[in-house]
Amino acid sequence: MSVRELVVLGTASQVPTRHRNHNGYLLRWDGEGLLFDPGEGTQRQMLRAGVAAHDINRILVTHFHGDHSLGLAGVVQRINLDQVPHEITAHYPASGRRFFERLRYATAYRETVALTEAPVTGDGVLARTPAYTLDTRKLSHPVEAYGYRLTEPDGRRMDPARLAAHGIAGPDVGRLQRAGVLNGVTLEHVSDVRRGQRFAFVMDTRLCDGVFALAEGCDLLVIESTFLNEDERLATDHGHLTAGQAGRVAAESGVRHLVLTHFSQRYSDPDEFERQARAAGFEGELTVAADLVRVALPKRSGG
Repeated sequence: MSVRELVVLGTASQVPTRHRNHNGYLLRWDGEGLLFDPGEGTQRQMLRAGVAAHDINRILVTHFHGDHSLGLAGVVQRINLDQVPHEITAHYPASGRRFFERLRYATAYRETVALTEAPVTGDGVLARTPAYTLDTRKLSHPVEAYGYRLTEPDGRRMDPARLAAHGIAGPDVGRLQRAGVLNGVTLEHVSDVRRGQRFAFVMDTRLCDGVFALAEGCDLLVIESTFLNEDERLATDHGHLTAGQAGRVAAESGVRHLVLTHFSQRYSDPDEFERQARAAGFEGELTVAADLVRVALPKRSGG
């Protein structure tokens, strides 16, 4: 059975707290696992969340501040210790290659796994698979940073009434789907477009074009909201978003489910992040992330 869900491993910005680990997020997308921004302690959080090294197919780092990357050393060594049988690809800003190499070889260990490095050099498509297209957009942060987006290819939803009206049933349905046309009847005659699901991951950034490009039409948007609105000047100075700005992005981009995360330790009431995102106009599903929660991608509209 296909599973599409976000497993939140950590939600703190800059430093871990008693209740929040450094960043870490695993996206389960059918049979693949994409690990985003493994901060310090990610390996232990994986254990607590029931995530194994074998679940990882890609590692995606937005930028090389420590709360988004210090866990790489442990994760990479665990992947090798467990002898993960499949190739794993790592995406990260090319300008931070020296940091990735230092973390990958932080200590001595035996390499047993094919880990392919695929540094990001600019906006565009990073990978195409039958299940998704992975692309990236540059963000606005004091160090080079990129956000990531998965887009499932559009499919088609067969309409039983229209199939029956054209006398198509049983094995002929499969023949029509494979060939695109059967006895003069095309797929367009008997089906509708089923829009592919979309997921985006946006971490440390000011408001910029890249944020909106990544968020556009997403079913699930994971986005930082480090500061509350009253600290917008601090957010801008340090290259971050406020809860209100994150809510505005989601509202203007047609996001269905918004996940707020990457919270500054200065705030004690997580509910205020939701209140401010709502006040900015977002009316869809909203999760204020906490460590170890799971968030399913919304079901497709219309089924």
